[in-house]
Amino acid sequence: MVSKEELNGKVLSESDQHKLIWLGTDEQENEGVVQTNQYLIIHKGKGILLDPGGVHLFARVVSAVSRYIPLESIEHILFSHQDPDVSSGIALWMGVTKAKIYISNLWLRFLPHFGIVDNSRIIGIEGLGGKLPVEFHLQCIPAHFLHSTGNYSFYDQESRTLFSGDIGAAVFPKGGQYVLVTDFDSHMKYMIDFHRRYMGSNKVLKKWVQSVYNLPLHYIAPQHGAIFPEAQTKRFLDWLQNLECGIDLLDTIYKQ
Repeated sequence: MVSKEELNGKVLSESDQHKLIWLGTDEQENEGVVQTNQYLIIHKGKGILLDPGGVHLFARVVSAVSRYIPLESIEHILFSHQDPDVSSGIALWMGVTKAKIYISNLWLRFLPHFGIVDNSRIIGIEGLGGKLPVEFHLQCIPAHFLHSTGNYSFYDQESRTLFSGDIGAAVFPKGGQYVLVTDFDSHMKYMIDFHRRYMGSNKVLKKWVQSVYNLPLHYIAPQHGAIFPEAQTKRFLDWLQNLECGIDLLDTIYKQ
């Protein structure tokens, strides 16, 4: 269960110049919708938001961010993919910040459907990703077809955190949410159905796991579900690279 103290957010990592924050939750806002995680990096007083969420989350996430940093100090907003639970609040965020927006170039033409009329601050991420233009090492790692065709993970070298988007997502029962995974075996049941249906194939999973496996990791931070601390990261990646999913299961999806 998420404690009362954690509802308003949790500092996951902190040094003199760098801080990583999970921005909390609201069980009532999760009623009947997909539960999502939002993250804030603060480096030398400047902010980076990751997957800040949909329209209905905007007021809560603004309030949470404002506890840690002024909105005008948000310089970059990163979107792992195009889903509305990730990005439908994009026009609102552009209205209250001067941030540059990063998203796969495959989804740039879809943004007007979220009310974007000025694309001067929108930057399309090219296929192989690479280092983002910030003062510390923040790497954009391809995660295409897991589950989006234009999809990225982000690696923060300072906090040693891999923001994995929908990879690692869990779907909790009502009232069953928690912030950190402490027992992988019991957590697995909240992940397996989602990954079998939403991930493209085991071949793609293996490629992604190979690209991140040797990164120094303190956390893997998905967009849904719970965060994997260091003791659970390799266990999760080992499980993932052996999972049959997507087109591997065609015969069970198309029963003829």
